[in-house]
Amino acid sequence: MPRTLKSQLLDELARVGKALGSASRLELLEVLAQGERTVEALAHAAGLSVANTSRHLQVLREARLVEAEKEGVYVRYRLAGPEVYELTRSVRGVAERRIAEVERIARAYREGREGLEPVGSADLAARLHAGTVIVLDVRPEEEFQSGHIAGAVSIPLERLARELRRLPRNKEVVAYCRGPYCVLADRAVEILRAKGRRARRFTDGFPEWRAAGLPIETANLGPSR
Repeated sequence: MPRTLKSQLLDELARVGKALGSASRLELLEVLAQGERTVEALAHAAGLSVANTSRHLQVLREARLVEAEKEGVYVRYRLAGPEVYELTRSVRGVAERRIAEVERIARAYREGREGLEPVGSADLAARLHAGTVIVLDVRPEEEFQSGHIAGAVSIPLERLARELRRLPRNKEVVAYCRGPYCVLADRAVEILRAKGRRARRFTDGFPEWRAAGLPIETANLGPSR
């Protein structure tokens, strides 16, 4: 390959790396891994202004990591493909293994939630099949509607204390949210245990469950694999 063509290729690859070089953009990609969102919804989820969110999305769009579609007066964004989620998961894995500070923070986070007794994918899938567990999705309702673990019950975290009666007392509850570092599930387990319920959290989140090819559902389409 001529040097000029190789340089052009590397420039394009660097564009992807540059797009990932922002904590805010990584968080936006994490939210989009749950499903499509408007700019306004993304801004709310990431704690950013709409203007700042739009600028970050433009960078991600120029790198072909996200796509957009006009819907009335709104613009809805989505990941450009499942490989984008896999890219962000690979970045996370490399950082955990190779960057000492990331490894230290991740270890401290895991140690801080040891009492929550996380449940892995294989264990959760087996217990779901056996009907011995209630799976609780504590993400915002829009994310649940976009896709969720098959059979999960949706109670957004802010409503959990008021809607505990929806969860049978005779089964253990396993809570999950956006991913392995999402704190919504941790907080849900704390609330449930404070009310005398048996509760644990899923080690990962919905995107990891879906990427593993385990059963999922959407509000409109029903079961899928």
